[in-house]
Formats: sequence, structure tokens, C-alpha cells
Amino acid sequence: MVVLAHENRYVLVQGITGREGSFHTKLMLEYGTKIVAGVTPGKGGLKVHGVPVYNSVEDALREHPEINSSIVFVPAPFALDAIYEAIDYGIELIVVITEHIPLHDELKLIHYAKKHRVTVVGPNTPGVISPGICKIGIMPATAFKKGNVGIISRSGTLTYEVANSLVKAGFGQSTAIGIGGDPRMGHAGAIIMMGIGTYESKINAFKKAGILVARTPYEIPSLLSKVV
Repeated sequence: MVVLAHENRYVLVQGITGREGSFHTKLMLEYGTKIVAGVTPGKGGLKVHGVPVYNSVEDALREHPEINSSIVFVPAPFALDAIYEAIDYGIELIVVITEHIPLHDELKLIHYAKKHRVTVVGPNTPGVISPGICKIGIMPATAFKKGNVGIISRSGTLTYEVANSLVKAGFGQSTAIGIGGDPRMGHAGAIIMMGIGTYESKINAFKKAGILVARTPYEIPSLLSKVV
């Protein structure tokens, strides 16, 4: 089942004139993603790989009301304002590539997005891809193939490795989502009490729930072959 990155996504690139924004806009266009506009304040009137650039989200939506998605390449000190602008103008999916956004700013952002019923992927995400349909992100398209396996991951590189290993084993992907890899409390910072909260206790909890657990990424294809 395809989610988020479907054929009816019309994408705005915020920060399109920067090095990363321009580079990945080209790759997304080559993949077939429908990028209809870009935004960089003060750069309105330019074109990047044929995509018109506007000074604001408001200006872009005035000319391209079909926009329903945004990908953000804006540097961290200015990213929050850019994301708020996209939310305020009703863009329903915002993929935030930017890393190093302060944690408290992220918390405020997610709360604000939920209040406005906007889906934010990230920050610090490689993006979202539905192979053969739409790529809103920076992941290498060659690692993915159209299929029916969904992937959700915090790690960009691990996402590519798992997808590639699945493809080699004959499994394609419906959609792969990188949820963002910024710092948060992990296993090492968890509270361990009476044997609960350890790495092993979490593995055992998954197994008791009937979930197959791979000890390494390379075990995933063989485990998947048992249930698909």
C-alpha cells in the first residue's frame, strides 16, 4: 500500500536555490516527482532546472494552487519559520531534510503541525519514496524497487541498506519512510528497573507479541520470506 508519496503529490521545494536544494531538485525531477515551484526569499523570478522560484510560500501557492507537499532544505537557523509558513498556508505534507534544528523547536513544530492536521516527516529525514511513483527526499533511487513491503526507519543509510538487501532477495517496496534521525533518548538512556527496559527485554516483548526480530539488517530478507 502506497502512503504519503503518491502520484497526486505536487511539490514545493523550500530552499531550492541552495546547493543541496538545487542538486536534489534535479534528481527528484529525473525520478518523475511533480515539482511545480520553489521558494527562496529574495530570489523570486529565477528558475532552477526549469522550476520557477518565488519569494514566499504565499506567492508560490498563488500561481500553483495545486501544491500539497513541501520539501525543506532551509538551513537550521531559518528552517522553523519556513516550516511554519508552509503549515500556515495549508500544505498537508512537509518533508524536513534540515538537521540540527533545536529539540525544543522541534517539539513546538510537531505540536503546531498536529493542531493544523499537517503531516511532518523529519526533521533530519532522508524523505519518503514510493518506488516508481514519487520521491520526496534525498535517498538514492537505485536502492529501491516497486513492491509491497513498507519500510519505516530512523536511519537514512540503514534504510538504503535494508531496501537494497530486500531488492536482491526479490522483495520490492510500496513506500519507505525515514522518520528522522535527530538525537533522542535511546536504549542507553532508558530507565532499567527489575529487568525491564534493557535491550533484551525489548526484544523479548516483540517476540511475545508475535513479531519477528532481526539481530542484524541482513537477516531481514530471510525473516520476511517466512511470512510473505
